[in-house]
Amino acid sequence: MENFFDILHNDPDCRARTGIISLPHGKVQTPVFMPVGTNGTVKALTKDDLEEIGFEIILSNTYHLYLRPGTEVIGSCGGLHKFMNWNRNILTDSGGFQVFSLAPLRKITAEGVGFQSHIDGSRHFLSPEKAVEIQTILGSDIQMQLDVCTPWGVTEKEAVTAMETTGQWLDRAYGVWKSEQAKGIYQGKLFSIVQGNFFKNLREESAARSSITDGIAIGGLSVGEPEEVFLEFLAYTASILPQEKPRYVMGIGTPKYILSAIESGIDMFDCVLPTRTGRNGHVFTRRGAFALKKAENTMNFSPIDEECSCKVCRQYSRAYLRHLFKTQEILCSILASYHNLYFLNELIKDSRRAIEEGRFLTFKKEFLERFSEGEK
Repeated sequence: MENFFDILHNDPDCRARTGIISLPHGKVQTPVFMPVGTNGTVKALTKDDLEEIGFEIILSNTYHLYLRPGTEVIGSCGGLHKFMNWNRNILTDSGGFQVFSLAPLRKITAEGVGFQSHIDGSRHFLSPEKAVEIQTILGSDIQMQLDVCTPWGVTEKEAVTAMETTGQWLDRAYGVWKSEQAKGIYQGKLFSIVQGNFFKNLREESAARSSITDGIAIGGLSVGEPEEVFLEFLAYTASILPQEKPRYVMGIGTPKYILSAIESGIDMFDCVLPTRTGRNGHVFTRRGAFALKKAENTMNFSPIDEECSCKVCRQYSRAYLRHLFKTQEILCSILASYHNLYFLNELIKDSRRAIEEGRFLTFKKEFLERFSEGEK
């Protein structure tokens, strides 16, 4: 039987590694960056764009798709892949973080979480079992358990309560997922989520409990903590997770955070950053990021990044893109988002190559020195 996750290379000087995840809609090379398609679409891009860049997996969101268009619509179509005409893999977030961000509109109990829709104020209840059922209807290749996320600055007592609830919800989600697997129709994987806030003893306890699933996500980061705390707990949590399972950290999309995650042994990550900043006219280059709207680009007929081979850099100038941005043309969002995603995918490919050649730390240092110098 084919392994779910095969580790191919380990860098000799850090925890960075490459591997292959085998999923129902094909193999995924790791490390991997997943573009975010919250509502069943990566904003401003077609599925052909994503295939052209080379993405093997994207992320969609259970909370948003449950509310609109709803599981009845997507289920009647035969699942999310058919609904959006995407024949590669999809990971779906359970909706836990979205519910977390709706603090005034939700109530967490041992049974699950009640919340009001941000769309029309209607009331809903999401249990760990229902989160699995929804994601099964979506046909997710990887689905996430429902968890309780806590912000930076909570007490250890509050962190314990959230961690214990997350663990109990995992047991319930796992039972439903196993039942779905036993039917022989749904073959998607379930990932658990490590919580514990910023208490190492709680992270250890949560990590041990999370080991029942095929893959493990590191949750509870990027919730308001300082950068140095984020990096410390990212590295620490990754170090206590099983070596043989893929590790996923949610919501990181800057080159610095991505490369730090890879160094710590993270295999998967996602973020809205490349497309959100692209829609705002902010683009990545190997010499740093910059805003297209700046006057210095008015007569600059060079590409966004002279070292980039994407179709945007091959065909359009900074001057033209600035003009599109200033006139609020939709094409600017399309082209800038495409370039940013291409840029990050190339960064990941270069990282994999550096790991294979045993020089990841050197690659990271040289890349970030150049990138940060260009932003000054």
